[in-house]
Amino acid sequence: MTPFDYVIVGAGPAGCVLANRLSADPGISVLLIEAGGPDTNPLISVPQGYAQLLGDPDTAWHYPTRPFGPAKQTDVWVRGKTLGGSSAVNGMIYNRGNRADYDEWERLGNPGWGWDDVLPVFRTIEDHSLGASALRGADGPLQVSTGDGGDALLEDVLTAGGQLGWRRMRDLNETDEERLGYATATIRDGRRVTAATAFLHPVTDRPNLSVWPETVVDRVLIEGGRAVGVRGRQRGQDVEARAGREVILAAGAIATPKILQLSGVGPAVALRAAGVDVVVDSPNVGARMREHRVFLLQFRLAEDLGYNKMLGTEEGLRDVTAQYQANADGPLAAPSFEIAGFFKTHPELDRPDAQFQIAPVSFRPPAPGEAVQVEREPGMCCVAYLLRPDSEGSIRITAAGPDAPLDIDPNFFATEHDRTTAVGVLRGIRRLFAAEPLAQRIAHETMPGPGVRTDQEIIDAALTMGSTGFHAIGTCAMGPDDTDVLDPRLRVRGVPQLRVVDASAFPTMISGNLNGPVSALAWHAADLILQDA
Repeated sequence: MTPFDYVIVGAGPAGCVLANRLSADPGISVLLIEAGGPDTNPLISVPQGYAQLLGDPDTAWHYPTRPFGPAKQTDVWVRGKTLGGSSAVNGMIYNRGNRADYDEWERLGNPGWGWDDVLPVFRTIEDHSLGASALRGADGPLQVSTGDGGDALLEDVLTAGGQLGWRRMRDLNETDEERLGYATATIRDGRRVTAATAFLHPVTDRPNLSVWPETVVDRVLIEGGRAVGVRGRQRGQDVEARAGREVILAAGAIATPKILQLSGVGPAVALRAAGVDVVVDSPNVGARMREHRVFLLQFRLAEDLGYNKMLGTEEGLRDVTAQYQANADGPLAAPSFEIAGFFKTHPELDRPDAQFQIAPVSFRPPAPGEAVQVEREPGMCCVAYLLRPDSEGSIRITAAGPDAPLDIDPNFFATEHDRTTAVGVLRGIRRLFAAEPLAQRIAHETMPGPGVRTDQEIIDAALTMGSTGFHAIGTCAMGPDDTDVLDPRLRVRGVPQLRVVDASAFPTMISGNLNGPVSALAWHAADLILQDA
């Protein structure tokens, strides 16, 4: 088989960016492999279609975790399974994180990843609806926009935040101060913008770029100690792809460590227990994982406001569907949460340590085997979480077979920092909903409920009634030490010609959602790859 120069595994935000950048040179041949199918599901372009996409096994992977918390329940961690990856099924919130996040990466021994290095990348990839500035771009391939506002209920949220000293902003990425405003989202003209629509589809006619959907990569081929390709299954048939220069894993913080471990690169004890021959003993493959544990708060409204009547009844849903089909606007054109904000759980902190997102809709408790449904009575919901957890979980294979379940240990709230901050997060959100004029709109809190008051009750509520943030990072983290899975140029230690470019490379958590940071990581990584060629 004639090798490609580069074989990229995973067509999410990282893989689509890499395919675009590396194939820009017609003399370089690139193969992009995606386990899911083409992004032809019509719901992908509809912003509010995300809820159905997340529950559909044709468009999303569902990874159960270990039991945890006082109820010993499991989470299901969801990732995109289509061209565009998780950017095709996520809530579309676009954040970049803080200056201090990236400067911390550099301080930890990763030169070239500080804010002054990364900000120009963001400005290059962005096409922001607010136009260009010193801190944002307007000519890039990734279209993002900010809501215009006007809804009375959401305006009251913003005014209430102002009562707490939180600054209202049009562009939430312009400062790292306490702030709130209409969320910036990967939406333009009422349609979702995925990594595939932004970076991949505009270049798929390049003759040097090949795309293989419906191809599951099981392992990296390592011969003579070097990565030479990948082996997997394409629509049920065994398949191989050879790489003359590099194999690049961009499958995400769950699938990338799985592929490495199945390839014999990982903690020796765990690999042997799973029946995998050890090629490189790399103890932190699958370790050092950090993830947001999310509070779910819901409130009953005192008036018939919000979207419940429109989204929770057959008649209302028909009306908003017709509105969207005619004009690509209305509730179906909104991101998962229309308001976003950042605040400090303690005033002496130098920057916010909590994030929240609010939508004028509320949901019924899900019944076993049924999709989440909108409540009939008026309500609104808020998700909130501590931004930079330092509790570390792990991901391990359990057998040598590629279809064996993973052992995902979230290990939420393992540190005093995380527990203390989480308590401050919930109490901060309650202050927001008790502030005027929002307080006049609220009848009562329905979840977790006013009975949850003590620190331990708050932590237990986060574990039993909360959710994952879908923001796992760090499972193949870069760093300067021999025990770090990747070096600062994202090369896998111990295996030449093998690189990792996705959220698993993050050494610490970014202060916000990950779609934008992963895209920027990949854009910058493409420069490193081409320099090393």
